[in-house]
Amino acid sequence: MRNLNSILCPLLTMVILLLGITSCETKEEKEPEELREMVEMVTDKGTMRIALYNETPQHRDNFLKLASEGAYDSLLFHRVIENFMVQGGDPESKIAQAGDTLGNGDLAYTVPAEFHPELFHKKGALAAARTGNPERASSAMQFYLVQGNVLNDTLLEEAEVFINEWLAEYYVLHDPQNEELYQAIKKADSAENWREFRILQDSVINMGKTYTNFEKYSIPEAHREVYKTLGGTAFLDQNYTVFGEVVEGMDVIDSIAKVQTGDMNRPLEDVRILSLKVVE
Repeated sequence: MRNLNSILCPLLTMVILLLGITSCETKEEKEPEELREMVEMVTDKGTMRIALYNETPQHRDNFLKLASEGAYDSLLFHRVIENFMVQGGDPESKIAQAGDTLGNGDLAYTVPAEFHPELFHKKGALAAARTGNPERASSAMQFYLVQGNVLNDTLLEEAEVFINEWLAEYYVLHDPQNEELYQAIKKADSAENWREFRILQDSVINMGKTYTNFEKYSIPEAHREVYKTLGGTAFLDQNYTVFGEVVEGMDVIDSIAKVQTGDMNRPLEDVRILSLKVVE
């Protein structure tokens, strides 16, 4: 299986460079937020409570199911990059030894992408890891929690350019005129023929540089204000599914993010999810 550690590697250059919903009056309008499902994640570095978004029901329900089954208990945060994110959920990490390469583990299905205009990569966001598959479908198990940085207007403009480059590549691949290319890259992805996949992906990237047949994304002003105060990783927006947020224990992300790491950004000393339970 393709290594899910590689999904965000092209973003590290961007990380280095980058180094509101209107209030409602009625009870009925408030209910979706008030009734969000909650999970409690206990780690070696402390405890977090995470709210799951109703706007991403497939990711929410999948995460709840896995949590209720104890699927995340004793797994590692196997990939940690300070000022970016902390990643966990590889089932193979449960019995991993020091020096083992992690990031390949997952279940035998993916979760369809669920992008929503009001959900974004602010600090504390819970999002789904994924490979470079053409549908941007999410890993069944692997997730990351955003740390990120506080951003200014210049960095937000750079992030917006990055977002639209990715979107251009997505729409190139899904343009009916490029059906043959789409089928070829889908076949290479399914067959795990990564040499062929990279060659085809390079073609998509080059075509995306001049592709304009899509609506460009602009970071909403409300999101900008959050990025300029709380912080986050804006350049991931609308390309990776955000499906929850930390509502208690934000400092735990910072504690995990500052640990020393080695090869593949794996912590030198294990940071483990002791338990992940649904809050009743």
